[in-house]
Amino acid sequence: MKALEQKIISECKILEGDVLKVDGFLNHQIDVSFMNELGKELYRLYRDSGVTKILTIEASGIGVACLAAVNFDPIVPVVFAKKHSTKNISPDLYMSKAESYTHGKSFDIVVAKEYLHENDVVLIIDDFLAKGNAMNALIDLCEQAHAKVAGVGIVIEKLYQDGGNQLRKKGVRVESLAKIASMSKEDGVSFES
Repeated sequence: MKALEQKIISECKILEGDVLKVDGFLNHQIDVSFMNELGKELYRLYRDSGVTKILTIEASGIGVACLAAVNFDPIVPVVFAKKHSTKNISPDLYMSKAESYTHGKSFDIVVAKEYLHENDVVLIIDDFLAKGNAMNALIDLCEQAHAKVAGVGIVIEKLYQDGGNQLRKKGVRVESLAKIASMSKEDGVSFES
């Protein structure tokens, strides 16, 4: 998606530790109008997949997941895996472990069993795909529920970190709106052609 690539080039910062900072429009401050376009594109890619539910992980995937969900007819619910179990969540949970590349630690992610069922066709959406740890954990939650995974929709994929390729090798459909081939402070960001 050329508009996304241009926005990344014009607004991103590359930080130490191979971190792409896009918090001005995606994962701290949300450019709702632009995010709406991303949601429409994710819907376009998966509109014929029978999606009944969208699954993401807190917190940065929630915005784009919601804006994709409103394009389905009927609008599909968005469920987000919580990184912390709280007093107000059901004790009857699906649980998996997700390693966060950005945070540099593991989280036990949870979804209440009442929100993920065997008859669901799930579209998994997130802001970034690097090594694939969060996506594997979300797929694991779907497998525990015996739900079908329609695929994974990603805003920005770092191709060189191989998470997307590993998912594709397992037969998971992965659609990424921007695919970064390489990035460095010196050379900036280059995209797959």
